[in-house]
Amino acid sequence: MPITVDQLVQILPRSRSVAPLWVPALNLAMQRYAITSPVRIAAFLAQVGHESDHLNRVVENLNYSAQGLAGTWPSRFAVDPKARPLVPNARALQLARRPEAIANAAYGGRMGNGPEASGDGWRYRGRGPLQVTGRSAYAAMGSALVLPLQARPELLEQPEPGALAAGLFWWWNGLNQLADANRFEELTARINAGKLGLAARIALRQRAAEVLVLA
Repeated sequence: MPITVDQLVQILPRSRSVAPLWVPALNLAMQRYAITSPVRIAAFLAQVGHESDHLNRVVENLNYSAQGLAGTWPSRFAVDPKARPLVPNARALQLARRPEAIANAAYGGRMGNGPEASGDGWRYRGRGPLQVTGRSAYAAMGSALVLPLQARPELLEQPEPGALAAGLFWWWNGLNQLADANRFEELTARINAGKLGLAARIALRQRAAEVLVLA
C-alpha cells in the first residue's frame, strides 16, 4: 500500500516541506523491499523518521561538544568510561565542535575506512534516512543498488538513492520479520545498538499505525 504526502505529514509533522520529494522515493523503496503491510510500513516510517529528524537531516553533521563526545563514545572520549557523570578526556576537548576532525577520529580505521588521516571517516559518515556509515557499507550498498556510492557518497542525500538504501538495509537485516512479530525493541537495536530514542520511536510507530489504519 503506497502512502500519500498527507499521510507522511500526519506521521512525521516536521516533514511538511520535504514530503513531496520523499513520498515517491519511499513508496518505491517500500514496494521493492516488501514493506507493504501497515505494520511493516509503520515500523519503517517510525525508524526512518526518528533517524532523520522527520527527513530533514539525511547527513550526519557530528557537531559534538566535548561532553557530547564523551557521552556518545565513552570508550574513546571519556576519562573513565564507567564513571558517572562522564568526564571528557583531553582528546574530546581537542576535537569539540570540529565535525570533520570528529568524524575522522571516531570512524577512522573502522567499517572499512582508512586510518584517521585518510579522511574516510568524514567522507563516509552517516547518510540517508537510516544513516549508512563507513566505506564497507557504502561499497556494499553501491554494488547492490548499482550506484557509484564510493566515488559519490553524497548520492545518499538524495531521496531516491537514500530511500532505496534504507529499504535495502531493512531487507538485509530481516526487519520486516521483526515488525511482523512486534519485536520493535529488537528491531530498533539493529538500527541503533544503544536503542537511543526508543520511546520516541515507539510513539512514531503508534502514530503511523493510526494514520494507516484510517486510510
